[in-house]
Amino acid sequence: MSFIESLSPRSLRAPESGIVEVVNYARGREGLIPLWVGEGDLPTPDFIARPAADALLRGETFYTWQRGIPELRAALSRYYARRFGAALPDEHFYVVGSGMQAIKLAIEALVSPGDDMVYLTPAWPNFAAAAGLSGANPVAVPLVFAGGRWQVDLDRVEAAITPKTRVLFVNTPSNPTGWTATREDLANLLAIARRHGLWIMADEIYALYHYAGGRAPSFLDVMEEGDKVVFVNSFSKNWSMTGWRVGWIVAPPEIGQVLENLIQYSTSGVPQFLQQGAIVALDEGDAFVQANIDKATTNRDVFCDALIATNRVETLKPDGALYAFLKIDGVTDSRLAALDIVDRTNVGLAPGTAFGPGGELFMRACFLRDPGQVAEAADRLARYIAAR
Repeated sequence: MSFIESLSPRSLRAPESGIVEVVNYARGREGLIPLWVGEGDLPTPDFIARPAADALLRGETFYTWQRGIPELRAALSRYYARRFGAALPDEHFYVVGSGMQAIKLAIEALVSPGDDMVYLTPAWPNFAAAAGLSGANPVAVPLVFAGGRWQVDLDRVEAAITPKTRVLFVNTPSNPTGWTATREDLANLLAIARRHGLWIMADEIYALYHYAGGRAPSFLDVMEEGDKVVFVNSFSKNWSMTGWRVGWIVAPPEIGQVLENLIQYSTSGVPQFLQQGAIVALDEGDAFVQANIDKATTNRDVFCDALIATNRVETLKPDGALYAFLKIDGVTDSRLAALDIVDRTNVGLAPGTAFGPGGELFMRACFLRDPGQVAEAADRLARYIAAR
């Protein structure tokens, strides 16, 4: 028996990332413009990195609070009061090792093997993979694409719910589509969850990247006390902290001990020195976040305008998040197209096949980068499309 054959069937079900496949294919090429992964090109700013480095050097290297240090949980409470107008005491917040871990732990808390988890697609692939690894059944409900824009079909959502359904996962603004739920959408989704006794897992990591101005609508705007909603989030996108692997969960205090136990048996907590930087990000990082939002807004316009002008790309400027999701005329296999595009243009895109049902004909580009690079990438892609 080979080593692979002796592994657990559950581990073997973990899918290879369709995004990483393209990254590994072309990583390190000279002149490459990488728009394939969901991060900007700026390192974490010094005003955030310095407090973490100082805490490391002064010896904050021991075991720490598994729910997060009290100062960071208090900073999260202040952040939600300022950004969301929500009065959430510190005990609602749980610091974890990335937004990905927030999702995985929430899944472990909310479902049992064999349960269904309904989610909207196209979607960031890690949610469905994490659900599957926990023994749950991810049930995809495709968004409706028409006229270059995405919308949720509430009847489709409700039709996907069965007696086995336990969770409705909603990512808004959406990676990869940019779909941004309206307040009415959220109220209707919440009503469906209430009717069927479901938990909502809300991934609102891109809430501040909302191009109509201000933050995007949130379930916090429509929920009431007693609603079963858990929020998963991360420091990655707002503050250029993707490599830090620090995130958080917002959940009812009643389930706090369960979440603490799950943290204990996975990572046993987030390094305290990293949490010191996260506090500063929350309390002092608004200007940096706004600069990222301004850059994303400009780049979204430049990139989308150039490709829409070819008259061979079906898309509209996204309402939120950091991505253009492009349907290019003649592309029938986005995986092969992504490999061809990086060979011919030296621009790295993520194939829509990586994002599940509804994404097969699309390509995703992250536009939170240097404006000159984004404009150059748009020009290269426009020339590639014109030559097809």
